[in-house]
Order: sequence, then C-alpha cells, then structure tokens
Amino acid sequence: MSTTWDADGFRSSVQGALDDFLDAQRALLTPLGADAERLLELARASVTGGKRFRAAFCHWGHRAFAPGTHEHSAALVRACSSLELLHASALVHDDFMDASDTRRGRPSTHRVLEAQHREAAWRGSPEQYGAAGAILLGDLLQAWADEMLRGSGFPVERVLAALRLFDITRSEVIAGQFLDVSVQARGVADVETAMTVLRYKSAKYSIERPLHIGAALAGASEGDLEALSAFGLPLGEAFQLRDDLLGVFGDPATTGKPAGDDLVEGKRTVLVAQALAGATDADAELLDHSLGRPLSEAAVDRLRLIITESGAAARVEQMITELAAQAVVALEAAPIDAYARDVLRGLADAATQRTV
Repeated sequence: MSTTWDADGFRSSVQGALDDFLDAQRALLTPLGADAERLLELARASVTGGKRFRAAFCHWGHRAFAPGTHEHSAALVRACSSLELLHASALVHDDFMDASDTRRGRPSTHRVLEAQHREAAWRGSPEQYGAAGAILLGDLLQAWADEMLRGSGFPVERVLAALRLFDITRSEVIAGQFLDVSVQARGVADVETAMTVLRYKSAKYSIERPLHIGAALAGASEGDLEALSAFGLPLGEAFQLRDDLLGVFGDPATTGKPAGDDLVEGKRTVLVAQALAGATDADAELLDHSLGRPLSEAAVDRLRLIITESGAAARVEQMITELAAQAVVALEAAPIDAYARDVLRGLADAATQRTV
C-alpha cells in the first residue's frame, strides 16, 4: 500500500465515526431497556476491526475527482463509514445463512444470541432466537448505513447522487446473495455461474460501487464512473477470488475462520467449480459429496489436495493475476488525480495479495 497515505489513521477515523454514530443510536434506544442495549453491543462488535477496504475505496473514489479535499474530513469519513455498516449487515446475514460459527475469530451474531438464550433458560428455541436476532440486527445495520450516508454532511444534490448508487449496490448484493444460496441448494455451479455469483454478491459492492459512491459525492460524471468501473470491477473479482482461496487454504489463526470453512459450508465458488471440472472422476465425486458436510481436519486436507492436483488453485491464482493487471491498466488510463491513482494502485495490491 502507498507509503504516503496514512492508512492506519484513516481506519482509526472510520472506527471513530462508527463509534460516534452508535453512541448517538444508544441515546435514542436507551428507553427500550436491556434488550436494546444487547442489540447495540452486537452492532458495535460487528463494526469493530476489519480491513476497511470499502471505506478506503469510497474515500479514494472521492479524492480521485476532488483532490483538494482534506484526507480525513469529517463528512467524507462519515460517508465512507456508511459502507462499513452495509458490509457489517451483509456479514451478519451471511453468517446466519451459512451457519457460520465465527467471524473475525469471535462467535457470529446468531451464535452469541443462541448462547444467551440457553444461559438464561428462556422459552422456545435458542436457534430460532439467534436467527431472529441476526436478521433484525442485519436489517438495522442496513437502515443505519442509509441514515449515516444521508446525514454525512455533503450537499443535498451530492448525497442524492450517492444514494442512487447506494440503492443499486444494495439491490445487487441482495440479489447476488440469493443467487448464491440458490446455487448451493441446487448443488451445481459451473465456472460461469460461480463468477456471476462472485460479481454480484461481492465484487461490485466491495470495490466498484464504493468507488462510484465516493466519486458521486465529488460530483463525478457518468463517464468518470465508467472509468472507475473499468478499474474497480476486475479488481473486485480478483479480490473475491483471493477470498475464495483463503476460504479453503487460509490459516485459521490469520483468517479467524476454521480450516476449510468454505468447504464445510458447501460454497460453490469459482475455485470449487474449477476443481470439479479438472479433477479425476473419483476425486470430483468425493469433493462434490463432501461439500456442505462436517469435515475432519484430515478430510479438509484431502479435499485441499484434490483442489490443488486438479490445477484449480493455480488457475484461480492466474485469474487473480490477470484481473489485477487488467484493473491496473484501466487505472493508468483513468482521468483522475495522480496522487489518488498512486494510492489506488497500492490498494489494488493490498486487496489481491492479502492473507486475511
């Protein structure tokens, strides 16, 4: 990442903006009592930590067309932080839908609520209580994301332009998520279908749309947004392909997820689709049969070997390299501020060469 950008300071400013926003919500919801307090604490946990890529790309999408803006101006930080609320909403819902036990090394929201229900010996099903709470928290975080962007402090016409793109972003990611669960339910996904899921569930809302929203807040034109898409969409695809590799081969101590978590959850990723297409019949049958089932460490290792020997891991690595290169070529041609271009080049490396 660029050595001339205070990335740590930016992440701290985003965390501060999120904390301030939740403090204001606490004052509003205090009359609801202890249950609302627990919901707020879960919200705070969901927005604590993380790489802040979405906020960073929003920030530099803005700086690309408003180079005179101060790096940590309050309105811009609040607008960027709204995307972290949207991201937290998606993760809370995603963890519940995937039956994930952990997120960033901590119990996922629905598991926390299940445990609270059991410890209190309340009536009904702990699982149902956890599910209801996770759905409601995800909905609340999404509503707050909209509220935080609307109240960021930018002129009304700029906010309206950004909200139009924000609406598109939410529609894309929700439809992409439904496509993902449908693909898993059918248990079949070729590479093309898996790429479509990847594009709409993650790639666009992780990089392309944050760039667009930041640029819209700077008054960018439709042509400017198209130039950012040429950079942001392939980079977003490379970003998610890296995530797919980490979901199978990542170190649990670094990722905060169990070994081979994507395999246990049965995710029909591009990596899995490539492996099923390239493995021997026997290996492909074993991989296909194992997806979405409880797996021992030895079983995960065996499936990792199948994926590697099929050539799928190497092919996905090559896809990441090619997509990242395509993105950088587009970045060099984009009509943006030179300093912003330099930082975006560094962010592109950070997004695609990460280990977490």
